[in-house]
Amino acid sequence: MSRPRDLGRRDELLAAVVADCAEHGLGNRSLRDIADHVGTSHRMLIHHFGSREELMVAVVQAVEARQAALAGELGGPPADQLRAMWSHLSAPSLRPLERLFFECYSRGANGEAPFDQLVPSAVESWLVDDGGDPALRRLGLAVVRGLLLDLVATGDEDATTAAIARFADLVGRRAGA
Repeated sequence: MSRPRDLGRRDELLAAVVADCAEHGLGNRSLRDIADHVGTSHRMLIHHFGSREELMVAVVQAVEARQAALAGELGGPPADQLRAMWSHLSAPSLRPLERLFFECYSRGANGEAPFDQLVPSAVESWLVDDGGDPALRRLGLAVVRGLLLDLVATGDEDATTAAIARFADLVGRRAGA
């Protein structure tokens, strides 16, 4: 199999695994179980990703890339961007992927390979210099991630959505000042 075709198959498998993880989560599922759900073998997953842990990292990176692309498409004032991004990120369909992100990110923060390759890019990739206030961008990322962790842990959509709305109001007032 030629290299570009092999990479195409990897991308196809990754898209299928991301969709499967969004529907069924990852948790302690085996590569065999994941492979069965996406119509391949665990050996093919190992061939393309190396290990279950490297597959986890690939899923997180793919989802992060999608979310960063969405964030880059949002226009309007920062407060409106926050609200729109929260609406996307807090969707119940993304909970399993958000759980996976926090698991992998915490393992990376502890220096565990291969999860350590997520750090610091999981932060820095969101802090693109757009001529605005870099401290405010970092604060916004911290607030959104903290509220997502709260949402994933508690399931309290009303409280976390109210908190992001309050933060967006504060950001909007600051922008208007």
